[in-house]
Amino acid sequence: MSERVALLGLGTMGIGMAGRLLQGGFPLTVWNRTAARADSLRGAGARVAMSPRDAARDATVIVTMLSDDNAARSVWLGENGAVAGAAAGALLIESSTISPVWARELGAAARARGCALVDAPVTGSRTHAASGELLFLCGGEAKDVERAKPVLKAMGKDVVHVGPLGSGATLKLVNNFFCAVQGVAFGEALAMIDKCGLDAEKSLPVLLNGAPGSPLVKNMAGRIAAHDASVHFYLGLMQKDLTYAIEEAQRHSLELRTASLARELFHAAAENGFASSDLSTITDYLRGLPPGSRAFS
Repeated sequence: MSERVALLGLGTMGIGMAGRLLQGGFPLTVWNRTAARADSLRGAGARVAMSPRDAARDATVIVTMLSDDNAARSVWLGENGAVAGAAAGALLIESSTISPVWARELGAAARARGCALVDAPVTGSRTHAASGELLFLCGGEAKDVERAKPVLKAMGKDVVHVGPLGSGATLKLVNNFFCAVQGVAFGEALAMIDKCGLDAEKSLPVLLNGAPGSPLVKNMAGRIAAHDASVHFYLGLMQKDLTYAIEEAQRHSLELRTASLARELFHAAAENGFASSDLSTITDYLRGLPPGSRAFS
């Protein structure tokens, strides 16, 4: 492969993305704040860097998958940050779920270094990252997105160029706030089924096979039925995404009222022990179940 890739951030999503890059034949350097997360990748042929700057020094493409604006700013621009280690002409790809404001700030820092930036957050979860089925939502110049495509397609099923820098981040926030609103509505629907004494096994197929049965709702229902609370997406991160979406809408004189209500419920769930649980456990919280408990009755 002509591109040498560095991937920074080996959390729930990044570890699977790194595996796909190795399978795709890309020379890969990885970095993670907790170095032990990289052990399996070292064994598979990746170079494990000592810092973001070290990871960036011999890479032509640098990808990050981090938790929020603050973490991304530290990794890109902090002491021993990746931008300082990037060579002129390198392509930076920010795949974290971030604010469009931060995407544009990073873009300015990239240009000052002689580099280009594509903001390319993803739709999908841990399982999609591991299987290479992510969808990348890209903002940036067309030529930069085209250059990014071989790397992104090694990790995903498709790449959509949605507009100028910051557009990918914006669409990801729209996607996530919409998912959050569906999730809390489903949780309250289940709570009403519980409290009104309806038979869940008979009631739920009516919802899932009717108009409310979106892919997200069906996925949540399947995981509840299987008593599966393994983490595909941290509930606490959705609270952050809702905040970014609300703030971005406010910059355009728009009030996201359903997102604001959803954020209140996600905040309450996080405060009551669900922050490190899977996103789907918002339904457990709304049904009055304690963390770690999954049941229809």
